[in-house]
Amino acid sequence: MEKFESAWSKSLSLKEQKVIVKRLFAYTKKFRKSFLIAICFAFFLSVINIFLPKVLQYLMDGYLDDKSATTKIILIFAGLYFLGTILKSVVWFLQAFIYSVASLETYQHIRVKLFEKLHTLGMRYFDQTPAGSIVSRVSNDTETLFDFWYVFLTVFTGIFAVGSSFFAMFAIDSKIALICLLFLPLLILIIWYYQKFSSQIYRNMRERLSQLNTKLNETISGMSIVQQFRQEKRLEKEFDQINQEYLKTRFNMIKTNALLLSPVISLLYALAVALVLYLFGVEALNSPVKVGMVYVFTTYVQAFFNPMSQMMDYLSVFTDGMVAGSRILKILDQNEITPQQAKEAKEEIQAGKIEFKNLTFSYDGKQDVLKDISFTANPGETVALVGHTGSGKSSIINVLMRFYEFSKGEILIDGKDIRQYPMEELRKKMGLVLQDAFMFYGDISSNIRLLNEKITDDEIRKAAQFVQADTFIEELPGQYHAKVIEGGASYSSGQRQLITFARTIVTDPKILVLDEATANIDTETEALIQEGLKRMRKGRTTIAIAHRLSTIRDAELILVLDKGRIVERGTHEELLAKQGLYYDMYLLQSSED
Repeated sequence: MEKFESAWSKSLSLKEQKVIVKRLFAYTKKFRKSFLIAICFAFFLSVINIFLPKVLQYLMDGYLDDKSATTKIILIFAGLYFLGTILKSVVWFLQAFIYSVASLETYQHIRVKLFEKLHTLGMRYFDQTPAGSIVSRVSNDTETLFDFWYVFLTVFTGIFAVGSSFFAMFAIDSKIALICLLFLPLLILIIWYYQKFSSQIYRNMRERLSQLNTKLNETISGMSIVQQFRQEKRLEKEFDQINQEYLKTRFNMIKTNALLLSPVISLLYALAVALVLYLFGVEALNSPVKVGMVYVFTTYVQAFFNPMSQMMDYLSVFTDGMVAGSRILKILDQNEITPQQAKEAKEEIQAGKIEFKNLTFSYDGKQDVLKDISFTANPGETVALVGHTGSGKSSIINVLMRFYEFSKGEILIDGKDIRQYPMEELRKKMGLVLQDAFMFYGDISSNIRLLNEKITDDEIRKAAQFVQADTFIEELPGQYHAKVIEGGASYSSGQRQLITFARTIVTDPKILVLDEATANIDTETEALIQEGLKRMRKGRTTIAIAHRLSTIRDAELILVLDKGRIVERGTHEELLAKQGLYYDMYLLQSSED
């Protein structure tokens, strides 16, 4: 944990920041036209800001100074200034609106790409990464990018404003304008120092926020366990500790921003105005200086420093965006992708024969959890996997379903390498029923269909009838449109499992994979589950992890695993006759019953 945190505590180098900005900008390609239009409006706005003070200068020096102004002249200048202000407001609105829309579309585009990327990652990534951390990156970090794009509009606006203000000052008094320009290197130095110092704080803050989300997600997901074992106080203490650490990084950020942002610019602006007034005062000792010229010059000084103040304020947003961008790109660069099929994969599963040949598999690339696994499941047969916890049963399912890539050996389907089948074909022809029946928010029909619009309502009813789930579904209010809350908590474990059976059977798979599908079944629906399983297995090649040995007595082949190896194989009667590990397990379960 310490090593992980120290990696995030380092500040981002200038080279790293350039790479992040360049890569994030690639996602603006679809919306660059809108960004460019908004930037053009920003240039137009800077021009208006130069001419508006000029209107008042001409009025003061040309008419008010010698008292030659008439009501008509004052009204003309007031009208010009009013029209200029209206034009400025319209341009300002268009600039902000167009840029905001483009920023919104860009960060939403990145969020979608990030979500799509998560669906391509292999199960190993999710084994190693807390769910709360992933949620934080998809929601909080992408949200930060909305303000991050405004940094670049502020930079362009600042460049236009500083450039136009300087040239306007230079046209009035080149000497004083050049003296004001001396403040620019000092501002750049402050910006550089702030950027270097603050990125470390923001990286720490983002990591603490990620830990906060992780703890919150873990607590909410396991709330029933928390309350059952009275862990509220402990988790409250842990959450408070992480929250205090996050609060500390926020305080550090506030102190840094309060010291190095607007106060510094305001101080430099005050010094610049005082210096300008002093220099004009010195000039006035030798020759008269018009009031309008002093007014317009100090206005341009303000226009020169205001963008600097805005850019300094947005530095915190920039730093936050850079850190958020680096975290987002870390997921987008993640190469722990799902196992890949061959590029020319185009085979179709016909009979459903499965062969494992000398297969070896490791989750971490170091310790093998499956060692030299070989067996054959002929079309229509059931091969059952039994063994103690950690023996490798679920690992066989994981590599067969292509959740993980295996290192050595072969897996053949109908005599052809499993990599020769498109992933869509494998998912279509292989049905998986897990021990924990997960259900999505919606209704029963949508949970069986799973957005496959090719599946009709009639097929859904037939699938439910086939696994005998219709016996309880048709008693529900709304029947197949009965509401399902998150996780299907309002249904019993047996009812949820029957719905997942229907979800699997509705696609009519050739191969059926059962991962301890009867482990968490209530006695009320156990008979229905057993009958449903029997119907599902008929005519299909079935690989079943067996929790209750009595449920796989009719299997054509039973494999007994121990420490990643097949130590016994045969039918139920053959294995009992050997009086080995399977015999001991069967006697133990029989005595418990």
